[in-house]
This record gives sequence, structure tokens and C-alpha cells, in this order.
Amino acid sequence: MFEARFPSGETMPEQQLRCRECSAMYAAGPRYVCEQCFGPLEVVYDYAALARQPLRQIIETSVPSMWRYEPLLPVRRVPEIDLEPGYTPLLPAGRLGRTLGLRRLFIKNDSVNPTWSFKDRVVGVAMSAARSFGYDVVACASTGNLANAVAAHAGRAGMRACVFIPKGLERGKVLATAAYGATLVEVDGTYDEVNRLCAEIAEEHRWAFVNVNLRPYYSEGGKTLGFEVAEQLGWRAPDHVVVPIASGSLLVKIHKGLTELQAVGLLESVPTHVHGAQPAGCAPVATAFAEGTSDIRPVIPNTLARSLAIGTPADGRYVLRVARQTGGAIVAVTDDEMVASIQLLAETEGVFTETAGGVTIAALRALAARGAFGEDDIVVAYITGQGFKTLEAVADATRPPIAIRATLKDFERNVLELVA
Repeated sequence: MFEARFPSGETMPEQQLRCRECSAMYAAGPRYVCEQCFGPLEVVYDYAALARQPLRQIIETSVPSMWRYEPLLPVRRVPEIDLEPGYTPLLPAGRLGRTLGLRRLFIKNDSVNPTWSFKDRVVGVAMSAARSFGYDVVACASTGNLANAVAAHAGRAGMRACVFIPKGLERGKVLATAAYGATLVEVDGTYDEVNRLCAEIAEEHRWAFVNVNLRPYYSEGGKTLGFEVAEQLGWRAPDHVVVPIASGSLLVKIHKGLTELQAVGLLESVPTHVHGAQPAGCAPVATAFAEGTSDIRPVIPNTLARSLAIGTPADGRYVLRVARQTGGAIVAVTDDEMVASIQLLAETEGVFTETAGGVTIAALRALAARGAFGEDDIVVAYITGQGFKTLEAVADATRPPIAIRATLKDFERNVLELVA
């Protein structure tokens, strides 16, 4: 069912699933929890077989999207439903870098995907899996960006979509989801309550919940953000990455993507320190990191960064493991620091990010101030969403327009000296 065909004609075998806790094995399918220990399942790859293929040639001559890495993904690309996410810019951030004292800073700008966030990557993989498993309805629990992506991809694929969101999301994200024609359900509760409801629905109804019963496939799309950065740096791993944390899956998968490239012979080494960023109003992973524990205490979110407002992050323990193993850190920042960092990134690099990106840049600033980065280190900050989705966050912090009459005199009196 899940074959990736190489130019040589050899095919990859159907992928199996393995429990991340007890290593129990399962056949490929719409399942996500181990029946023996209730641990999460993930896809297993034959790295030795992959290493025998001309992977670099395959990648570099393939489509300019995330599907150029198809041999390292668990499903095949379906061209007729593909919105072509990925292969987004890796921007040298010289002006921001000089502000922070960083000589080799890059911004991975994933806000230019089809629905303006990295969620198009994970949904693209999940949609191919949903088609392969014969689903007619695709669904999700979302804090906004995933709702946009599921609705758009379902429209492209001709599938029905039903998305569940917590009450109080940003108006732009809600309206965009509705525009794509999905059935939009607003639940009176937090994201964690929405997610629990969706897990119950997935047990009772044959719906493809991309971040529930298709989660092992869906989450693999996040690896492509690791693959792309390494390729764009000339097939080398960065020294540091800074990644926003919601469920924690993206950070874990970016690291997995880098280590997989080493496993198949495309990278010599992975010296990458993996850092995570959370808003202080929803920072259970940062708190556990600071306390030196692996026990993550659930919190009730209280932050403007609604896309990161997950009080019980499913991959929190794995985030801690990756950060500690790589010498990284998990940083919490205030909403004020987040808003200031949204403005700083826009003013220095012309990239307008949503609140999650503001948290990332604020964490980057905090890490730079601590001296976490070496003088010649390559540092990559991941910007995962578009700022026009969360205009409310910066509304009170931006300057209002200067009102003048339509005369040269009024312009020179009120405007000229401010700009000249």
C-alpha cells in the first residue's frame, strides 16, 4: 500500500509501526497507540536499504516541494491532491543577527506554505495516508493553523472535512477555515478538551483524524523541515535550531529528520543543539526542563500565543529528552517579549510572523543573551506561521497612521522629519 519507487525500479516495502516505549511492532494502519503499554506509535524505516539508493540524486532532481524527500516519508505523493507544501526559503538574517550578536543566523520561513503555516506539511502526508486507507471524511483537533490546512487539503482532494477548535481562536484563522468549506465545530473548552473529544469520536466513527488515528503518518511530515534545512545549508546540519513547542512533535521530528539523514549517509554528523520555545502562559515543558525533571505537569493555558496553547503536550517528554541529549534548552518567554519579537523580526528581516514565531524569536533573543551560541555557529530559527493570521496580538503595540491633510505643507510639518 505504501510504496516509494526509486529510479532503479526498486520499491520500499510497506512501512511498519513501532511503539516508542516498548518497541512492540504493528502492521501499517490507522492506529496510534500501543495495545500493550499505551505508548505512541511511529513509522519504522529500513535505513540500510535506503542508504544503498542514490538518495541525494533522487532528492536534488525531484519536485521543489517537501515531496522531494518521498523515499524518507511513509506514504507516496498523490499528485492530483498535492498542494505542494515545503521547500520554503532559508533566509540569511543578517540584520537581526547583528542585533543579537549572531554572525550566521538563518530564518526558516515556513509561513509561505499554501495555507501560511508548516501544518501543510503534516497534513499533506496525512491526506495521502487517509486516501490509502479509504477514508471519506478527514478531521482534526486544532488551535487554528491545522484547521486551515485540513480544510484546504480536503477541498483539493474532494473529501469532506470536519474540524474542531477551542473557543476563542483568532478570527482570521476561523474565517479562513470556513472559507475552504469545512464543517467547523467550536467546542466550549481548551484544546486539550477538544483533543480528548476527537479521540472519542475517532473510536466510534470511521473518520480520518489527522492528529489522532493518523498521527504516526501525519507527524512524519515535520521531518521535512529538518531535511530541507540540511539540504539548503549544503548538506550539513546546523549547530543550533530554535523551534516552537505546542504538542512538541515538530521539535522531535526536526531532530529525527536530521538524524535520519545521517543514518542514510547524507550527513556526516549531527552536532545540532535543539532548543525549544514556549510562552510563559503555557510552559509545562520549559518548567520541567528548568526543574530538571521529566514529569510534565499539565497547565491551563493563559497566553496570546493560542497556537502553542496546549497544556498537556503529547510529546513533551520526548522534547525534554531531545533537548537534554543535544545540549539544548527549553525557554519560556512572556507575551510582551513575544509581541516585541514579532515586531523586531518584521522590522529587521521583512518577515511578519504569527505569535508562535514571536515566541521563537523571543527565545532566540534570550538564548543569545545567555551566550548559548558560539561566534561561528550556524543558528536556524523556525518561523512556522504567517502574522496576518494573528493581527490581534500586535494591534495595541503598533503605531497608528499619521493623519494629515492632502497638502505638501502638512506632509513636511508632520511626516518628513520622522522619515528623513
